Amino acid sequence: MTLAVTYSRALIGVDAPLVTVEVHLSGGLPGMSIVGLPETAVRESRDRVRSALINAHFDMPAMRITINLAPADLPKEGGRYDLPIALGILAASGQIPMDKLAQYEFLGELSLAGELRSVSAVLPAAIAAHAAGRILVVPLANGDEAALPGDCTVLAPDHLLALCAHLHGREILPDHHAQLQPEPVNYPDMADVKGQPQARRALEIAASGEHNLLYVGSPGAGKTMLAKRLPGLLPELEGVDALEVAAVHSIGGQWQSSRWRQRPFRDPHHTASPVAMVGGGSRPRPGEVSLAHGGVLFLDELPEFQRQVLEVLRQPLESGEIVIARAAQKLRFPARFQLVAAMNPCPCGYLDDKQRACRCSPEQVHRYQAKISGPLLDRIDMHVPVQPVVAHVLLNAPAEESSAIIRQRVIATRQRQLVKRGVLNSQLAGQDLDAACGLSTEDRQFLEATLQKLHFSARAFHRILRLARTIADMAEQEHVSREALAEAISYRYLDRERSVGG
Repeated sequence: MTLAVTYSRALIGVDAPLVTVEVHLSGGLPGMSIVGLPETAVRESRDRVRSALINAHFDMPAMRITINLAPADLPKEGGRYDLPIALGILAASGQIPMDKLAQYEFLGELSLAGELRSVSAVLPAAIAAHAAGRILVVPLANGDEAALPGDCTVLAPDHLLALCAHLHGREILPDHHAQLQPEPVNYPDMADVKGQPQARRALEIAASGEHNLLYVGSPGAGKTMLAKRLPGLLPELEGVDALEVAAVHSIGGQWQSSRWRQRPFRDPHHTASPVAMVGGGSRPRPGEVSLAHGGVLFLDELPEFQRQVLEVLRQPLESGEIVIARAAQKLRFPARFQLVAAMNPCPCGYLDDKQRACRCSPEQVHRYQAKISGPLLDRIDMHVPVQPVVAHVLLNAPAEESSAIIRQRVIATRQRQLVKRGVLNSQLAGQDLDAACGLSTEDRQFLEATLQKLHFSARAFHRILRLARTIADMAEQEHVSREALAEAISYRYLDRERSVGG
């Protein structure tokens, strides 16, 4: 028979749609053509496949070879189709059995000697292949990544000859099981932070309820130092969340087995472009907000970012995903991250500093703070002022709690939220939020009067309720108390400043 079919997977966002590789041998001048919307790297597979087959001592058919990658309107890119194309040629020419190919899906780039080289974005393909009931065959270097889901069957040969021997039944390849050895991470420790009781408390609250946090303070006050300690307070990723994070990093070509289950921490420079932040490009790839999915996105010197860059954060902060629109399709990448940011209160940095005088005029201060739009500030649950620590405290302060101790409290608080409400407090909305808070009539009146006085928006109102619910959970309170509400309101520093300034 001169027609063979193998299966592979393309990459569209976080999805891996099926690609059927059809190989037909016919009479005519010897040659090979690939159709089905292949890009340059796919078209170049003709030469890689030819050399790999010859150097692996297979016969290269002296016939007209037509390869169709279906569906025809799905873009194909990369070297991932080398292996299914080579196997299709071998099957169509009768050099390997054809009847077994239907139960497999193949991904892999071929070297000129027939060795299998790793490709990117294997994890989404592994999940899709398992859902389709097929065995996934990938290069040995991709074996651990493909076997991450645990319940899918993966074969990981290192050479084309080893795979062909398996298909002939001569040397059966064993199922590949992930052998991950995550490296321990030495996160910066909270014990190194001297003083700053309010800022430390805010960081623990943010970690406990997955709330967004903005530190405002003078240069050298410790804003960045505090923010970089947040990952050390968070529990490891588990189950579906860990797979989602690994899949995004796999698509971005940044997956590392040593960082399995670790929450990502992304800190882009303030010169980052909108595309770098949200993703995109001619071949759309995840940006910083998606690479921070399941972890922390830290933006230092927040007003120094381009206004356009900051405004694109508004949608993913609400929806937990980013949508990249193209003429032919829309791609969705997950982007549920915890935003932590730091900024100076004014251009010189010393507004309200107790040790140094500010040199900025009120108009300069207003213009500087106005770089952060009201809608973006609304989406940040906590605005916390950070005062510089005096030398006496730096030299003589007693040892503070370590990150390990605080982390245990954070894990316990998160567990209470998941058991009682099924989600973390940052994701509560509508009637679920009202029911979770259980405010008394007096507390409702107190909250209403405060919101009217400070001119908070409806979005800020709901974020205050979520924050107060987390504070109550930390104290193991069944209902949100007046004290929890007052503390939550106190963390809206910039809202209060703008209200007073207005």
